[in-house]
Amino acid sequence: MLSDEKLVGEIKNGNEAAMEILVNRHYNTVFTYICRRIGDYHKAYDLTQDVFVRMLGGLGNVKLQEGKFANWLLKIAVNICRDYYRSSTFRQMSNSCEFDEDAGLDINVISLLERKEDIQSIKHALSLLSEEQGEAVILKYFHDRKYAEIAVITDSNESTVKSRVRQGLLKLKEILLKEDNDEGRNFQGRNG
Repeated sequence: MLSDEKLVGEIKNGNEAAMEILVNRHYNTVFTYICRRIGDYHKAYDLTQDVFVRMLGGLGNVKLQEGKFANWLLKIAVNICRDYYRSSTFRQMSNSCEFDEDAGLDINVISLLERKEDIQSIKHALSLLSEEQGEAVILKYFHDRKYAEIAVITDSNESTVKSRVRQGLLKLKEILLKEDNDEGRNFQGRNG
């Protein structure tokens, strides 16, 4: 299997098949990051396309170290999301991203609803984090990036990233515990 960097070299030489391989290799990672970050499935699809268009436009100027292509691509995705949040389109979009993590699973309806509820709670809590905290937490825990990699991807220093992740996790814990307590009070109020 060719490395990402070798595929980039092939793309620079006009090999369209190399482009298809590279996109297929990284599409899911980029799409899931964007979908988790912005919370809109359809808009995430469009923005993912923008990432690969920007990637193609930047291949001529970029000097990649071995094994660093995926981080460079996620850096483009982070910047695309930042641009989106600054756009007027962001204010007009609703938060309707649906994850199809249950495709092909034979589970009962109750557990499906419980899982969807958990996902919605986590998605909602992530949306309440600051932009920087959300980026850092998603890259760390959903994309398994090291602090040093996140620092490069987000143009930050490593200690700042560690702080953002820590603060983001504390805020997530606070939000999720509050939601659980609110649900418990609502349940008791209906049955009491």
